Amino acid sequence: MTENKFTSYANSDILVSTQWVADNLDKFSSDSADPEYRLVESNEDPLLYRSGHIPGAIEIDWTEDLNDPVTRDYIQKEAFQELLRSKGIGPNTTVVFYGDKNNWWSSYALWVFQLFGFDQVKLMDGGRIKWELEDRELTKEVPSYPTTEFVANERNDAPIRAFRDDVLTHIESSLPLVDVRSPEEYRGERLHIPGKPNEGALRGGHIPGARSIPWSSAANDDGSFKPVEELEELYVNQNNLERDKQTITYCRIGERSSHSWFVLKYLLGFENVRNYDGSWTEYGNLVGVPIENPSV
Repeated sequence: MTENKFTSYANSDILVSTQWVADNLDKFSSDSADPEYRLVESNEDPLLYRSGHIPGAIEIDWTEDLNDPVTRDYIQKEAFQELLRSKGIGPNTTVVFYGDKNNWWSSYALWVFQLFGFDQVKLMDGGRIKWELEDRELTKEVPSYPTTEFVANERNDAPIRAFRDDVLTHIESSLPLVDVRSPEEYRGERLHIPGKPNEGALRGGHIPGARSIPWSSAANDDGSFKPVEELEELYVNQNNLERDKQTITYCRIGERSSHSWFVLKYLLGFENVRNYDGSWTEYGNLVGVPIENPSV
């Protein structure tokens, strides 16, 4: 059933099932200097990996490993190269990502990898939540793999990353923006997810013209992605998004919008979709930019 669902997506091989991972655990634990696969867990909660993870999985921390410690930006080529070498990821390795929060952070990590042109990637459908719901094996044993000779490309943000000026141009050109936050955040009633501290920006609301399509609309209760027919109905039929138009997704800090970016790009086959990782934390703090706030 799950594998049949995958074949309907625009990119049928971008996802793997929890069963496929369970059946191939030995492939993730190879001591080769250029292994076929590595399994990567990336979470919001930094304690989760240590409390138990899929056997053979390595951790990539989205804050410590992927972000520059000084500049509000991601790491550059040299740091990315050293990271992958140290994690046992070789030049021909396919990386399978999974994580907590319905794969928000693993989608984010996958997106950052692609800034460097690393496209040998897959996502485990459902992430940690589905693996745990199925009562599958977890371990606290942290693997150590041989250092590789991986050589990174220069980072190229342009194809999949949007910046503030890109967003302002998008507004002027009446091109589609997708706000994937909660309806309360979109309406300007909150600055953060309901239940979280109400912080992060000086102003609430949304970017003018943005459609409200919460990331969760694309996910089932077990964290897996909905079938392509339901995604098509949601994004194309109900919200009039077009595959050939430049589209930008955003949320609060870029992690939820990475999930929606993944859906649009890989599951529905949108040709030009970018993630605005500055998102509302940047935009809601800018001076003089246009904002729509229905709550005021």
